[in-house]
Amino acid sequence: MIIADRVGERLREERERLGLTQTEFGVLLGVSRGTQKNYELGANSLDLRYVAALEEHGVDAAFVLTGRRSTALGERFTPAEEELINQFRSIAPSDQDAIRRFLKAMADDVVRQNN
Repeated sequence: MIIADRVGERLREERERLGLTQTEFGVLLGVSRGTQKNYELGANSLDLRYVAALEEHGVDAAFVLTGRRSTALGERFTPAEEELINQFRSIAPSDQDAIRRFLKAMADDVVRQNN
């Protein structure tokens, strides 16, 4: 059985991003808590039906399998974009709100300059 490096870690990261416990995530994807735990520990390879179910429930399956995030259009993020996203996700919600306000102000300024 071949298990890709860090698939379990990335799977756990996606589960936590969605705010679910192992039990809740397993139920959502049709597996037991034990199976979910083994997937996250890297003890078992992911079943293809499970991988298909990941996408159906808002999980970035490409990231889980390859370590590369994908956009809604199926395009890949650059490494710099991935780093920004990971950093953004690691900060407090109030700081995320501040970053959103800052980016909106910058984008609004660009629009004003182009009009």
